[in-house]
Amino acid sequence: MAVQGLEMKFESYDMLLNACINKRAFREGQRVHAHMIKTRYLPPVYLRTRLIVFYSKFDCLREARHVLDEMPERNVVSWTAMISAYSQRGFASKALDLFVQMSRSDTEPNEFTFAPALTSCTGTFGFELGRQIHSLTIKRTLDTHKFVGSSLLDMYAKAGKIHEAREVFECLPERDVVSCTAIISGYAQLGLDAEALELFRRLNLEGMSSNYVTYAVVLTALSGLAALDLGKQVHNHVLRCKLPFYVVLHSSLIDMYAKCGNLIYSRRIFDDMPERTVVSWNVMLVGYSKHGMGREVVELYRLMRNENKVKPDSVTLLGILSGCSHGGMEDVGLEIFDEMVKREDGVELDIDHYGCVVDLLGRAGRVEEAFEFIKKMPFEPTAALWGSVLGASRVHSNIDIGEFAGRCLLEIEPENAGNYVALSNLYASAGRWEDVRMVRYLMMEKAVKKEPGRSWIELDQTLHSFHASDCSHPRREEVLEKH
Repeated sequence: MAVQGLEMKFESYDMLLNACINKRAFREGQRVHAHMIKTRYLPPVYLRTRLIVFYSKFDCLREARHVLDEMPERNVVSWTAMISAYSQRGFASKALDLFVQMSRSDTEPNEFTFAPALTSCTGTFGFELGRQIHSLTIKRTLDTHKFVGSSLLDMYAKAGKIHEAREVFECLPERDVVSCTAIISGYAQLGLDAEALELFRRLNLEGMSSNYVTYAVVLTALSGLAALDLGKQVHNHVLRCKLPFYVVLHSSLIDMYAKCGNLIYSRRIFDDMPERTVVSWNVMLVGYSKHGMGREVVELYRLMRNENKVKPDSVTLLGILSGCSHGGMEDVGLEIFDEMVKREDGVELDIDHYGCVVDLLGRAGRVEEAFEFIKKMPFEPTAALWGSVLGASRVHSNIDIGEFAGRCLLEIEPENAGNYVALSNLYASAGRWEDVRMVRYLMMEKAVKKEPGRSWIELDQTLHSFHASDCSHPRREEVLEKH
């Protein structure tokens, strides 16, 4: 480049820029750009677009945008490169602003422009714009393109509009692993685990090819259903496919086995992992925590600190505090919390951490300490905190603090039936029947009704759901006879 000087031509610049992108040579790429400026070379649209791609690859979005803004002429690839760069790095509003700017220019977006724009349509404003972009894709008959279709159903699923997402999916003439995974993930993210599993079965029978992301999503759904036998089948499928090691997939397996109660399998997978991220540690810690295995939680945390390869995050510390609470290790939990306050791990404390400490003290019967702790904490108490205090007060017969917590709950969540029931139960445990009647009357006055709890059981790979006085199950008479 230095030898050729002013004689540098398009082919030379193109070759050098591509080499810098492929070899991640940032400084050298900057020199190529500087040489263009110094020699007053006017690069064509293609080369300017390559500069946008180059700067985007190194997360230098300001420089990439400067190149775009300085372009005397832009084509659809130039606009798309910058919109994609914003979208991929989480700058959704900037991606959408640029898309709107593009739509007002003479350049028409194509399928590769619509896909990242739709991915950026999050939040209330973003979703409304996304619906308008959907209309544009229909006008240009691009709504059934696999890239656009996958982005559309992902947008609807993230907005909680799963029926609209399903409609988009069913209209796709060609479905790939991305679109199939996106719709299954949409159901799983909304807690519709049974529907996610049913769709996975259907698509599998239709010949869908799955990748590690698909399996991770299905395992998440099985975790929600606590369907161990089906989880083992998916695990066997993963082993038969001989997929390479993926941290996210193995973390999903750990989570599935833990939520299904098989912590031996969870720990075996965890111990066999050649590489672990903070997510892997967290799912194992939380798995122990949910089963009240406080000692194992603390031992695993100490192992994590001794290995010193991964830094704990806020979820790690929530898992530890919860594990200590459920495992009756309040002194250890308070000691770890004190470390957190000193910020030895660089973790920012939030209301959830303080809530775990309140729960920890309450379970240990130290209700007065929990109450004083709430008064001193730097956050406004939430309904969850007062609910924890109310529950502990009832168990440990501290009526005064329980009554105060109950009154606070009714102020914060006047429509939550569970709060009225909990306060009523507290009064009943103390024999204060007049107060019980008063709370019941208050429920009737506010027209608050408590939804019945549900139980489910897996039998012959079929999930059966029941609630109190349930008459909807087709085999209810047979169940009642055996009961």
